[in-house]
Amino acid sequence: MSVTDDIGVLQREAWAAGILPPVEQVRDGLWSIPVPMPRNPLRYVLVYAFAIDDGLALVDVGMDTEESWNALVDGIVETGHHISDVRYAAITHLHPDHFGLAPRLRETTGAVLAMHAAEAAALGHFTPADVAAEAEAWRVDMTELGAPDEVAEAPRFEIVRFPAGESADVVLSGGDRLDLPGWNIEAVWTPGHTPGHLAFLDRDHDLLFSGDHMLPRISPNISSGPGELENPLHRYLLSLHATTALPECEVLPAHEYRFRGVADRARRLMAHHDERLDEIRSAVDAHPESTAWEVTTRITWSRPVDVMSPRLRRLAVRETQAHLIVLADRGEIRSDGGVPARWSLVHTDTKEI
Repeated sequence: MSVTDDIGVLQREAWAAGILPPVEQVRDGLWSIPVPMPRNPLRYVLVYAFAIDDGLALVDVGMDTEESWNALVDGIVETGHHISDVRYAAITHLHPDHFGLAPRLRETTGAVLAMHAAEAAALGHFTPADVAAEAEAWRVDMTELGAPDEVAEAPRFEIVRFPAGESADVVLSGGDRLDLPGWNIEAVWTPGHTPGHLAFLDRDHDLLFSGDHMLPRISPNISSGPGELENPLHRYLLSLHATTALPECEVLPAHEYRFRGVADRARRLMAHHDERLDEIRSAVDAHPESTAWEVTTRITWSRPVDVMSPRLRRLAVRETQAHLIVLADRGEIRSDGGVPARWSLVHTDTKEI
């Protein structure tokens, strides 16, 4: 296990080298544990472990694979504990890399699982018919965005659900304090990436466990779709704005590496989305009556759309749609209401007063 006072330096070096960072002691009684994400460009999720009176508490748990489970177990051993010592896990959100191992963890250790009410509501046991109906709703929604069949029908990640009759042990709201003896940690509701995304603020140690809300290098995916927020990008921008009022502290994100500068990073992310909105507005202006998919193919991405996997193209078009919704809400573009919906600019002289 590595110990360093240089914020995120080992994690940054590992990220640049394309390798897994070490288990690292961040503060007395606090460790970061990298848990692999097989076949995912993000490579790992950072799980955080706190020493408490009778064992350990975690923030997030990792993806539901044997490789991930073994890495979590081995990483906990490096902290001087055993997986059976885990008493509590606070979940930032339900994406598989953050929540996937939660049912196995609870079955193995009896750990209390805590999350926001909006995330807990999505965890009910689903029958095969329910799962099929949900998949069809997503396929239809993709078709309404104008996505080609191979994108509309691409498998999406499935939420790991609880067995029938089980639910979250603790349902959190923004401002709630986690029941972790020796730690003063507050849940901060940061909707946008998901409806119930939570960050966790440790005021005593000047730490923000940001989940996917705020990463040092990239912007998290903000997607529209069934079961998501009606206007997810608007909510995300509001969450970022609220983040600028948090105390200055070290940010412990779920991916990449630790960093400082909460307000600065929030403002940079807001500026990124302002630029993205300008680019999408220009694309709609240049090609009136475009579908969300057509707009997606005409704007810049970290890699060309035609070399993305169908799953990544699905995320891209949903993020484009989230920006289109904001522009429509501002009265700058409008949809023809068709299927698929086609977007055009609302010129100043034709806007309703």
